[in-house]
Amino acid sequence: MVKSVYVTSLVSSIVVNLLFMIINIYVGGEWSLSWSSKAAAEAEAVAEIACSGHGRAYLDGLVGDGNEPVCECNTCYTGPNCSHFIPHCTADADSGDPLFLEPFWMQHSTSSALVVSGWHRMSYSFNDNTLISQHLESLIRKLHAFVGNAVTQDRYIVFGAGSTQVLSAAAYALSLANSSSSHSPTRVLASVPYYALYKQQVEYFNSEKFKYEGDAHTWRNRSESDASTNVIEFVTSPNNPDGLLNKAVLHGPNVKTIYDRAYYWPHFTPIPAPADEDLMVFTLSKLTGHAGSRFGWAVVKDETVFNKMVLHIQVNSIGVSKDTQLRAFKLLKAILEEGTQIFDFAYQTMKSRWERLATTLSLSNRFSLQKINPQYCFFYNKVRESSPAYAWVKCEKEEDKDCYAVLKAANIIGRKGNVFGSEDNYVRLSLVRSKDDFDILIQRLQKLVSEEDGAISM
Repeated sequence: MVKSVYVTSLVSSIVVNLLFMIINIYVGGEWSLSWSSKAAAEAEAVAEIACSGHGRAYLDGLVGDGNEPVCECNTCYTGPNCSHFIPHCTADADSGDPLFLEPFWMQHSTSSALVVSGWHRMSYSFNDNTLISQHLESLIRKLHAFVGNAVTQDRYIVFGAGSTQVLSAAAYALSLANSSSSHSPTRVLASVPYYALYKQQVEYFNSEKFKYEGDAHTWRNRSESDASTNVIEFVTSPNNPDGLLNKAVLHGPNVKTIYDRAYYWPHFTPIPAPADEDLMVFTLSKLTGHAGSRFGWAVVKDETVFNKMVLHIQVNSIGVSKDTQLRAFKLLKAILEEGTQIFDFAYQTMKSRWERLATTLSLSNRFSLQKINPQYCFFYNKVRESSPAYAWVKCEKEEDKDCYAVLKAANIIGRKGNVFGSEDNYVRLSLVRSKDDFDILIQRLQKLVSEEDGAISM
């Protein structure tokens, strides 16, 4: 009896204390912040620094004499608040930095904001002894189902530090899967023009397990190749740099395929069907624009390949940062809560950019763009054009053998064709950078085209 009274009294005391805590925190119809208030105030203060719309200030960025954050200016802008335009600067269309999505997240600051406690996820692993957030994995599956761009049912999900680490893990896993049938290294191939990272990773790591062999079409046509050779083919779809929905070139029992689906989102391409390959790689950077967070994932059909990828990432980095996983969780949660909003914004932005670029170069006899046929898109339930991340520009004149040099002379920096295994009369121009970068690119191209002999006038 005494014990019962004691327990009842203890429970009542705890309830009363909790009630007082809630009352103290929730005052006047609003939550009164405690430990997070300073962090929230600092974040809000930095976000209010406008930088004339041509730059950003960051909590971990540059600071002035008074230790206050200062503006970091966009390309071609300078000054204390980035208000001064540099007239003869170079248009930067080289990197795939997806800053075109920055305005979307500024408009959705409430749903995407994140405050992290100093004691957040200090352990190497989660409570289930894995390195992967089960909540984030669930959101990824829901997102693919919502967009309809990938089959995830009865598949495994692997996390990595951007698609870069995931692609490397996939190559290692598949080379190990092939190693039992041959003592020679697995041949790694991709169709020209290919994303340069595939070649760079294989050659940099210089592993005995695989060797880069170049163009998949060339390998298929080689008379000395045979069915016993172990092969890994990278298939980028949509392709980087030309935006085409590529398919595997090589087939057979000793051929393994890695599908790089980084750009398989409604931003950049029609979604004709859910991707259903054995190994598909995606990345947060081209979905939400958060390239700096370094988060990618693979959807894997085979459990053995999945386990080998997980082991590679564990040995390489002991998994993905818990802070990164939390941010990815917050961003994907915001996307799913807001329906099609990010896809509508991103698609309209990229569609407008592609149309402006195509209109500009349509007046030229010197430059041409890649052709991508329209397709039915199940996400938007209509036939639509592509809105690719990159322009694959060709210099058509015989004397313009180095297209990169031609554009550089006009104050435009792109990426050389030979980086993608192609000829140097091609250049990749990035369309996903900031609005300032894209506007300056169009201005430089318009000037260059207007100076052509025989250019078509509007």
